[in-house]
Amino acid sequence: MNKWTLIAAYIATIPAANWMIGNVGTFCIPDGPCMIPLGFGFTAPSGVLMVGLALVLRDQVQELFGSKWSIVAILIGSVLSYLLADPYIAIASILAFFASEMIDLAVYTSIRNKSRPMAIAVSGAVGSVIDSAVFLFIAFGSLQFIEGQIVGKIVVSILAALYIKYAVKK
Repeated sequence: MNKWTLIAAYIATIPAANWMIGNVGTFCIPDGPCMIPLGFGFTAPSGVLMVGLALVLRDQVQELFGSKWSIVAILIGSVLSYLLADPYIAIASILAFFASEMIDLAVYTSIRNKSRPMAIAVSGAVGSVIDSAVFLFIAFGSLQFIEGQIVGKIVVSILAALYIKYAVKK
């Protein structure tokens, strides 16, 4: 994947996650999110898959472009999200995404020189918790789905870290 495709994919995950919440799932809760099963008894709003991917792609964007471009990409994705998704969900997402991505950025930056796969996994885990809590509370006034949100995002982050460690040539 070339670096411009990578940044475009990262930006696209933000509005895609918000669109999925209202449109993709095995069932949709009235005035709530569309849900997907994650296995082991967990369900989560469907956007969890895109957010998990976004946390990993952000780390890759930082590697290729630097942290300033990561922040610019977050802002572009947030504007697109607001224009393309339900404004209420988009605002909750923008606030959650920005908070989690800034924390993810700080954690990733502090660990990446020791172990890039570990940095991806740890920053993804921390970002997942922050994103889940802030988004669910603002969007739905409840943390009812937090376990599924966190599990889904962390699984995607760990799989990506393993992929980078074992499949990506240095």
